[in-house]
Order: sequence, then C-alpha cells, then structure tokens
Amino acid sequence: MRRSIVSSTMLTIAVATVWLVAPAGAATPYCGIMWGSLAKSASPMTAAPVTGVRTGQHSCYDRLVVDLAGAPEPGYFVRYVSQVVQEGSGEPIPLRGGAFIQVSVLAPASAAYHPSNPREAAAVTGFRTFRQVAFAGSFEGRTQFGLGVRARLPFRVFTLPGPGAGSRLVVDVAHRWS
Repeated sequence: MRRSIVSSTMLTIAVATVWLVAPAGAATPYCGIMWGSLAKSASPMTAAPVTGVRTGQHSCYDRLVVDLAGAPEPGYFVRYVSQVVQEGSGEPIPLRGGAFIQVSVLAPASAAYHPSNPREAAAVTGFRTFRQVAFAGSFEGRTQFGLGVRARLPFRVFTLPGPGAGSRLVVDVAHRWS
C-alpha cells in the first residue's frame, strides 16, 4: 500500500511539473516582441512635411517608414480599422489583406510628394506580413496611409530623428503573435 501511495505521489508531482513548465515555454515572446494590436498615438503636430514612404523586411517583422523633411518628430495615430478611408472626403481606400491599419501622421504632405500610383505607394511584393501600402492623401495638416496586412498582428510605432535635419515615423508589424 505504501508503494502505491509513493508511486501515486510521484506521478502527481511529475504531471504538475509538466503542467507548470509547459506554459512558461509557450509564453516565450516571439523574437522578444511584446507588442499588442491596440491603437497607438502621440500628439505633437509638426509643420515638417512628409516627403516619402518606404518599407523593409526584418526577420521578425515588416517595417513601414514615413520620411519627413524636418524636425521635430511627428505625432501620429495608428490603429486597426475595418476600412481605411481618405482624409477629408471619407472615401474608402481598397486594400489587399486580411486586416487594415490606418496610419495618420500629424504632418502635411510635401507639395512634391505625389506617388506615381497612390494605391501602391511602396513596394511590398514578397513581404511576409504587408500586402499593400496606399497613400490616402493629406488634409488639414494630417497625412494618411493605408496599410493592408496579412492578419491582425501586433505592431509598434515610434519616431526617430534624422537622417540629417529630417525625422521618421516607423511602424513595425510582427510576422506572428507570440
């Protein structure tokens, strides 16, 4: 009987150990990413105009960079939406992807910034997460882009000074959840 109690106790400890250890391994963040998918914003407006948009691929996320001709770094409002709409008119912007991010930069677009195809403002062919980047216009000191992504995934937003006297708004969207 004592042997049965010892075996039963050891089995219980083994099962509890596996149960407690397994979630810790599953909770390890993907590439250290601990972002969420809720709206992100910062309030300062800037008169520094948007001069361009570009994209890049990293091992854990795809990156959108909005370039400005001056400082300070711009404010922004970035969030998932059911449909991206054009600033001022409210016209829907059709985008490829399973989810859509509206990127509002609190800065006007440069008079010289006119992408040859506003619906394809930056190349994203072959990207893991991005499906389309569209220029949605500039209205009353706000410039807007639509970002079509594969699915609703975690993202982060931040600003950087430079290069030179310019500044940048950066939006990173993870390839997957943790």
